[in-house]
Amino acid sequence: MKLFIIILALFLIVCAIATCLHRTLLTSIIIFMAYSTIMSIIWALLESPDLAITEAAVGAGVTSILFFVTLKKIRAVETTEIRAGSAEESAAMAEGIGAENE
Repeated sequence: MKLFIIILALFLIVCAIATCLHRTLLTSIIIFMAYSTIMSIIWALLESPDLAITEAAVGAGVTSILFFVTLKKIRAVETTEIRAGSAEESAAMAEGIGAENE
């Protein structure tokens, strides 16, 4: 049992570091979900079922869903900005080409 707790603690540390250092947000969110799941298992092993359930529900559940929704909205804003920028660039190039033909 002691070996299992040590392995969980090592996984917890690895997940915490990986969440902070990973470059893509989606992967960081998934690693954060694993972190919260491991933390809820540790709370259960420490005989704190109320904290284990709360960590599983809030940490791995609600917070991760909010992160996914936020990530989707961030990507939607970035896509809109890219489309708006390319339309402005296209209009500027069309004006430049039209001016050369006159």
